[in-house]
Amino acid sequence: MHIEFRHLKTIKAIHEAGGLARAADQLHITQSALSHQVKGLEAQVGVELFARRSKPLRLSAAGLKLLRAAERILPEIAALEQEFAGLQAGTSGRLHIAIECHACFEWLLPVLERFRQAWPEVDVDIRPGLAFGALPALQREEVDLVVSSDPEELPGIDFTPLFDYEPVFVAAAAHPLAAKPHVDAEDFRGETLITYPVERARLDVFSQLLTPARVEPAGIRQVELTAVILLLVASQRGVAVLPDWVVRDLHAHPDYAVRPVTAEGLTRRLYAATRAEETVQPYMAHLLRLARSEPVKLQRRAAG
Repeated sequence: MHIEFRHLKTIKAIHEAGGLARAADQLHITQSALSHQVKGLEAQVGVELFARRSKPLRLSAAGLKLLRAAERILPEIAALEQEFAGLQAGTSGRLHIAIECHACFEWLLPVLERFRQAWPEVDVDIRPGLAFGALPALQREEVDLVVSSDPEELPGIDFTPLFDYEPVFVAAAAHPLAAKPHVDAEDFRGETLITYPVERARLDVFSQLLTPARVEPAGIRQVELTAVILLLVASQRGVAVLPDWVVRDLHAHPDYAVRPVTAEGLTRRLYAATRAEETVQPYMAHLLRLARSEPVKLQRRAAG
């Protein structure tokens, strides 16, 4: 048995029209062609689909079963066609994001809220669990965008610069290091360093400062939430190095001291990694614009 979508449309049209003539008009075919199609369909299923002596024309028991299938399947096909049309037009799609930057939620969530309002048909999700295999997941099409500070030469992958940021030292206002205009690698030898639960190679304080200087802190304490890190710092349980957008409201806070790391300061850059063919999708291009603008607002607020 071979039933086509046009057969389902035919059954539905005849049932709704109550006769071949009106159904043929709805389907924009001749009554003769429609009658031929019905006979071919009945030959396919092996039973009569209509009680032909009734007026208006009624479906047989077998025809009703086929009608139920048509009422279930045709809307699904229509929705699928609409979704594909949206994909072709660039108005819908999937945007699953993996984050290699643990503190990025501070600016990414406002970006995604603005994006959601502009592109309600795009399926957005965040996959923090893929943090350490994010770029391979991007290549396997398991995710669609990776936020990273470590660009690589990968075939078919674009790294779009988002913004520069400064990792800064944060300590309690009463901490001895708060008296210094800046901190250096050696200042961490006697300190408990509070970090996100991320491998050292992906933490700026290690990759840009401590590891090159071969300095090991007195202790390391890993904490998931930024608010808890700051609570521990204020309680003098340790010190931290955080992106400047995270501590934007602490510069005038009486409980904290925020200082540059090294006399020159550290500067890092975040990138959005995407598959090259999707970088130019309208919704992806819009997200990248939002992702560049939102952190700048936070940094300006901190500077003010």
